[in-house]
Amino acid sequence: MTVTSIAAFAAAAAAEAVYVSPTAPTFLGSIPTGAGADVHIYQDSDGSLSSTCTGCGEYAWTLLVTPEFAQEHAAACLRPPRRLAA
Repeated sequence: MTVTSIAAFAAAAAAEAVYVSPTAPTFLGSIPTGAGADVHIYQDSDGSLSSTCTGCGEYAWTLLVTPEFAQEHAAACLRPPRRLAA
């Protein structure tokens, strides 16, 4: 009978584990705000959505973000596009 310690088993499993970095989010589109900024919508490899606003800078991510969430933000954001750093 062969006896393997839990520590030895865990070390062997860790040696076999390979880190795979997530893929970059897929750009789905933009929704313009009333002040001339845009809300950009992205889909992550897990299917979740995220959005960023070029006006106020808000970044939103959750499993509950929907295109409607981004539309609501675009309708409510009154900040013009932020200037890019020089």
